[in-house]
Amino acid sequence: MGFIIFQRAAEILFAKRNEKWMKSKGALEFGIVHYRWIVLVHVLFLLSFSMEKFIFNHGLSPQWLIIFIAFIFAQALRIWALASLGRYWNTKILVLPNADVIRKGPYRFIKHPNYFVVCVEILVIPLLFQAYYTACLFTVLNIMVLAIRIPEEERALECYSEYNGVFHDCRRFLPKFVK
Repeated sequence: MGFIIFQRAAEILFAKRNEKWMKSKGALEFGIVHYRWIVLVHVLFLLSFSMEKFIFNHGLSPQWLIIFIAFIFAQALRIWALASLGRYWNTKILVLPNADVIRKGPYRFIKHPNYFVVCVEILVIPLLFQAYYTACLFTVLNIMVLAIRIPEEERALECYSEYNGVFHDCRRFLPKFVK
């Protein structure tokens, strides 16, 4: 839990620094209304997981090794995604009009690797400790907020960049291995 909180705090600092830089270059912000719901879901996820772990204290899952490997894979993918976007990565929807669209790193294979990572984490972190209520509830809530977030982000990118052209052959979450 401490690792997750530390990681989220580091991401927020990284995002704030990137936000300041992007806005100084003329970036536009989108999704302000739904952003607070995303933050709320993530805060409630941590609280729910902590409470469920404290109340039921089931211990590690019998399949902990497989689940932990999925978690480590997600962390590696997150670092790769953040490093690939560099100063353009953010927790908010910030679009720098006419900036080059980045399609390197995991973005060569899927449009939204960081959202994929969040989906994996929201499922595997509670499953690792058999917190099944949290895993189910927050998987559904995450799907709900991403169903709003992703189309809004894509619309903003389509309007102010060559996003459609660059990602015309790319899926949101699953790589396209066969043409």
